Amino acid sequence: MAVEKRKIEIFSAGCGVCLSAVEQIKQEACASCDVEVLDMNDPGVKRRADELGIGSLPAIVIEGKLADCCASRSIDLGVLRKAGLGRSLR
Repeated sequence: MAVEKRKIEIFSAGCGVCLSAVEQIKQEACASCDVEVLDMNDPGVKRRADELGIGSLPAIVIEGKLADCCASRSIDLGVLRKAGLGRSLR
């Protein structure tokens, strides 16, 4: 009889912030959690991240759904332009 597990995917670029998130998730995981760390440098992983709407890292996907805490973080060019991006200092 196969034991069912909850699939938890961590999309990571290997930076310090990502590594800290990986450690935290692994510490909180239980025997029912199947934690997989996915390297965003892999083109296949990047495609999957795009399909899921991942806009920043680290990002956590549980049972195929991007966690709410990860869904709202992405680059907003409008906000960045208002802050000065693309405008000459002169």
